[in-house]
Amino acid sequence: MTDRPLIGVSTYLEARARWGVWELDAALLPAGYPRLVQRAGGLAAMLPPDAPEHAAATVSRLDGLVIAGGPDVEPSRYGAERDARTGPPARERDAWELALIEAALAARVPLLGICRGMQLLNVALGGALVQHLDGHAEVVGVFGRHAVKPVPGTLYAGLVPEETSVPTYHHQSVDRLGAGLVASAYAGDGTVEAVELPGEHWVLGVQWHPEMGEDVRVMRGLVEAAG
Repeated sequence: MTDRPLIGVSTYLEARARWGVWELDAALLPAGYPRLVQRAGGLAAMLPPDAPEHAAATVSRLDGLVIAGGPDVEPSRYGAERDARTGPPARERDAWELALIEAALAARVPLLGICRGMQLLNVALGGALVQHLDGHAEVVGVFGRHAVKPVPGTLYAGLVPEETSVPTYHHQSVDRLGAGLVASAYAGDGTVEAVELPGEHWVLGVQWHPEMGEDVRVMRGLVEAAG
């Protein structure tokens, strides 16, 4: 691929991050995300939170979009009361990333949601979330692994046709699917592990963290669609 597709990746916005001699507010992203984009043949661009009204113009300059993992989606976004185990809100990220998702869907820009990104895609389409799930983030700050089984005939199954072990770290999951979404992979306990929009527009969400593993097939699928 001579001209690498430009893949935008949403970022955290953190107060008082530390590096070297500095302690400053920072827009940051774990290095696994841009590295995975690069390994899959794309050119990575960080998209820190911005005013939602700029989302359409931002997406218009991209070939593909990744909504990255991160904090819990604010429950009011899907009409729920906050559970005591739900993390603090990240309202700037919620607003910005929902606007990015809506812009990508409207412009038919290939879209991949990772962990929080999959959950936010579901919320953007009117779905709801389970606010706490045991067994998918067993040690704080440590990624676990579990098996994920694809649903035959789906976009995801076309990329990864076999059952695989994936890096995982989440305590929330999809409850009610958003409009048009179908589940395309499940964990052994029945948790929805991937969702997608059937049709010609490439839209996929995965509940695990491919940027923490060696398998590039999901990201390569996005990059090829973006190219």
